[in-house]
Amino acid sequence: MAQFKLVISDSTGRSVSQELKDRAAQPLLGARIGSVLDSSVIGISGGKVKITGGSDKSGTPMRSDVHGGVKKYVLMSEGVGAKNLEGGRIRKLVRGNMVTEEIYQLNVSLVEGKLPEKPKEEAPAAAAEAAAAPAKEEKKKK
Repeated sequence: MAQFKLVISDSTGRSVSQELKDRAAQPLLGARIGSVLDSSVIGISGGKVKITGGSDKSGTPMRSDVHGGVKKYVLMSEGVGAKNLEGGRIRKLVRGNMVTEEIYQLNVSLVEGKLPEKPKEEAPAAAAEAAAAPAKEEKKKK
């Protein structure tokens, strides 16, 4: 089954990370870079999102000009997957523009709508400190 780590960003530069598994991830399969989807697919109501890129488990980036969901070596001089070539060209491994089950991270941009607010993380931090306190006391006794 499909599993994606989504990085959702908006026009202000704020981003939120979210995981989609199994049935929640199914509507994204077959979509391409540049596709605009309803944001209810990823759990945000009342908006639209645009797929801007992604990578697979090995870190191979998706590239919009490579068609399909395949991995292939492409001769490139600039763009996604090429850095600091200074006028030269190099053959690099990239993944196609289609979202498949091999994709691990998917970058999306919020076109319409609003990012969900992050839940306050004070409670988990307090719980972690409370769990660590007995461990510290045990070390002092030894």
